[in-house]
Amino acid sequence: MNQDTTDLIRASLRGNVDVEVTATGLKPVRLPLSARAQSDSDWMWIAAEQASGVRCEFRTAATWIELTVETTGLRLPWIPDQEWWAVFSATVDGHPVGDARVTGGSELHLGEPGGPRFVQGQPVVVRFDFAGTGGEERRVVVWLPQTETVEIRHVRADAPLLPAAPRDQLRWWHHGSSISHCIEAATPRGVWPVAAADQLGLDVTNLGFAANAHLDPFTARAMRDSGADLLSLKIGINIVGGDTLKRRTFVPAVHGFLDTIREGAPETPILVISPIICPMHEETPGPTVTDPETGERRGTAVPAPDPFSLPLTLRSVREILQDIVRARSAHDPALFYLDGLDLFGAGDLAELPDGLHPSPAGYALMAERFTGSPVVSEWIAAARPGDSTTAEAAERIGAGM
Repeated sequence: MNQDTTDLIRASLRGNVDVEVTATGLKPVRLPLSARAQSDSDWMWIAAEQASGVRCEFRTAATWIELTVETTGLRLPWIPDQEWWAVFSATVDGHPVGDARVTGGSELHLGEPGGPRFVQGQPVVVRFDFAGTGGEERRVVVWLPQTETVEIRHVRADAPLLPAAPRDQLRWWHHGSSISHCIEAATPRGVWPVAAADQLGLDVTNLGFAANAHLDPFTARAMRDSGADLLSLKIGINIVGGDTLKRRTFVPAVHGFLDTIREGAPETPILVISPIICPMHEETPGPTVTDPETGERRGTAVPAPDPFSLPLTLRSVREILQDIVRARSAHDPALFYLDGLDLFGAGDLAELPDGLHPSPAGYALMAERFTGSPVVSEWIAAARPGDSTTAEAAERIGAGM
């Protein structure tokens, strides 16, 4: 990769936090590279490398564009091989022009008896044609697959490519679990924070990390230092499912995460979102047990809890988070609480096929309800206090207009 191409790709990337420079290309990462040494989980870094919400934004009059990439996707034994694709999406001036499905990338097989297995793949070319749209410069956005690690090796088109200038939008950084990472979404634009940002006119960076929303300090510091206009934090399911914190440690960990953000973003509106419904953990603590052949998940019943180490359920997590926000908002008016059941609740179980993750239609429903939430309207309006235009727009959004 020559320096001009490297500079173009680096400048065009959005939705990433850092970039890893390899011998053959650039790999966008959704955490600072320094966080790798502070995590004791390979899966944490795999999730951070997967490109949920990451895109390349160009200004060009081209009628086609090609990216040469090498993808690395996870393979799990209970998902048939024929269902694995790396899906890229593109828009021209905000209008979708289709998806590109590619195979042939590298594979990381997990859950097999012999342990993790890596299968080396080959670079592939991802092409989008924009027939009938040439002649004038437009904003072309290529969304990378949320299911894959993507190394970008080259980009070319039939007209000059320039990195698109940032749009005049509020910048939103969101942190959450697999239910924000949205591996199950049909396309990169079906990731619910991405879909919600599109509907609300926000510039999103998605720190949704499958199985890895555990109130990690390096994530809090990344959000603290982001300069974002809006911040949100959807927490609970990984902590309950992994049984990684008890009530004794969860409460101060939430406060500590918020305190860290407030060190560098004292007035930025923060939205705390509690978990959506998950029947196996509403009343039953973790850890979650996954059948290695079928992928079926269930909660784990535990003996009577030690009164000094109370286990967490989703119901107790919602109560704790609401209490924390209520207590802190007395001195922090830019802190908001949204009940996750308002995004996806008991009436939506038909769109929760594995009992944990929403279906693609379920993620679309979450985006729609997030967009229409009065709490979200207040949160957005707080990003520009005194700006009547922003406040009126937020009110219209909250009213469903």
